[in-house]
Amino acid sequence: MKPKLTIIGAAGRMGSRILSLAIDAEKFDIIAAIERKDHPDIGKDAGLLAGAKPINLELKSSYPSGADVVIDFSSPAAAEKSIDYCLENGAALVMGTTGLAGEQTAKIKAASEKIPIIYATNMSVGMNALFSLAGKVAAMLGEDYDIEIIEQHHRFKKDAPSGSALTLAENICKATGKDFPACLVYGRSGKDSLRDKGTIGIHSVRAGDITGEHEVIFSTLGETVALSHTAHSRDTFARGALRAALWLIGKEAGLYSMEDCLGIS
Repeated sequence: MKPKLTIIGAAGRMGSRILSLAIDAEKFDIIAAIERKDHPDIGKDAGLLAGAKPINLELKSSYPSGADVVIDFSSPAAAEKSIDYCLENGAALVMGTTGLAGEQTAKIKAASEKIPIIYATNMSVGMNALFSLAGKVAAMLGEDYDIEIIEQHHRFKKDAPSGSALTLAENICKATGKDFPACLVYGRSGKDSLRDKGTIGIHSVRAGDITGEHEVIFSTLGETVALSHTAHSRDTFARGALRAALWLIGKEAGLYSMEDCLGIS
């Protein structure tokens, strides 16, 4: 029997791709495609809205019972309702919404004591390899190397810096003993903006329809090492989310990472 899937934010940029690829994969029984109450496409066929075949499933704002797993790429405002829904249904949760407040991430952690959850700022396989590599490279190169992170996204992205940039910085801090997030410097301006030793600079670009680019620069006197990842389309994140949803089925309660799902150590 296929696991029953509910998608939150199903008409959004990410949600619609997740829905379309889930329809094509035929590995889930999609029981709900959820959007906010005032969304203009409420009541329309969710499959057609996602650019796929009709699936006789309306885009709705109500949450049905019976989900085995939920994928949420909606908004911080909707995140808590998704968590409550999963707790009520005993459903696994793949949370990909970024820009969550501290109390919301705390609620995710508390919920993971009762249900299995993957909470990740980026679900692409390649990006998660970069997450792992960034800390290891920083530890190998040592304190003589200045570290800068540059992230680029489309003009519609609301949060800055990106959740992925913060994850890169956090992993580097864990590997090097830096104080996260106190050591972060968000851009620079002014006549006296010399770099402070031990800090990590983070710079955000918002332009056009850039899907997602991240670069970590390690530079010292004499040489520079750079690690980068470029997403060619949102499908890489959508496929990762669906892979995570399948992986979570049957898992014990706990807070898992994409590294757990992908077997990256």
